[in-house]
Amino acid sequence: MLAITLVFSSMFFIISLIVGGLVGWAFNEHSKNNQQYYMHPEMFDSNGNVIPDEVIAFRFEGYDEHQDEDEEEESKS
Repeated sequence: MLAITLVFSSMFFIISLIVGGLVGWAFNEHSKNNQQYYMHPEMFDSNGNVIPDEVIAFRFEGYDEHQDEDEEEESKS
């Protein structure tokens, strides 16, 4: 009985792995071909054209550090 259970479990696992891989591959191909990109309004000029290199991104250094210090002070109180 144990041998039959192991055989069927192994077959089910292998078939599930194959079907899952095929479904994942098909969905990936479908999503690659039907992508619609959303762009924020600030990335367009006044004529509706995409601004090529004039978009500025800001990165704030140490933002999380200050938040952690505030949490430590609250836990000490």
